[in-house]
Amino acid sequence: MFKAIILLKRRDDQSPQDFAAWWLGDHAPLARALPGLRAATFNLVQGNAQESCDGVSELWFDSREAFDAAYASDHGRAVAADSLAHVARRERLFVSEQVILPLS
Repeated sequence: MFKAIILLKRRDDQSPQDFAAWWLGDHAPLARALPGLRAATFNLVQGNAQESCDGVSELWFDSREAFDAAYASDHGRAVAADSLAHVARRERLFVSEQVILPLS
């Protein structure tokens, strides 16, 4: 399984509440429909850590190729464009997840 972690920083003209409303209310349904997406979590950053990042998403795909294909699709390009239109910064991290205690 391939995992991408995406760090988002809201624009200066957005409040944390405005960012959360857009990200969870508008963007999440778009992201949920990415072709080949196996699982997703959206994490709102709280407290002083918001100075560097406001949201952290985790997206699981079968492979890096599936991730690339999803974002190369028309829908994937729309998801990326929506994100870039609403944030000051987006950083993608591709990781090898090492589960040390699974959710029960």
